[in-house]
Amino acid sequence: MEQRIGSSSQPLEGAGFDPAFVPGLTAPVADSSEKTDKSSDSEAEAAAETEAEPEAVVEESENEDENEDEDEDEDVAEDGPVFEAADRRARIVADRRGVRLALDDQECEFRWDEIGAVETETPRFGKRFTVTVHTPDRRWYPIEIEAPARSVFGEWESQLDKVLDAYFEEEESV
Repeated sequence: MEQRIGSSSQPLEGAGFDPAFVPGLTAPVADSSEKTDKSSDSEAEAAAETEAEPEAVVEESENEDENEDEDEDEDVAEDGPVFEAADRRARIVADRRGVRLALDDQECEFRWDEIGAVETETPRFGKRFTVTVHTPDRRWYPIEIEAPARSVFGEWESQLDKVLDAYFEEEESV
């Protein structure tokens, strides 16, 4: 009588167990015990070559997009009011393109047509200025920025109001 050590069940395959698994786009990972013939190896090499070509095209288009973004950033400063506040961890920028929030290495960007409301909150005590972006689908994204002094709160409020008046109202009337 033979006895096996370990589980007798075979491992499952698919997206539930392999986050990189995309049916139809990625080939299943071959076990080392399975041997493939030369024709399947040549097919895999051909597939790898065709996959490498679109990546080069994507990289080129990303470089073009970065150049366009740099041009847009230069135009933003000239076009109208801009609100920008930052501390050692957080950053908020509101300009003609929309509102961009950043905290550490996480970033999100909202165009004006994606924003339902922008709310600000100043604490009674402390120096944290809170800006919350509300979207029409009932989600909100708060960010807290530590001000150098409490006297800056009024200045930030007025700058943000100018930006919201200039861009948020324009988008709603269109």
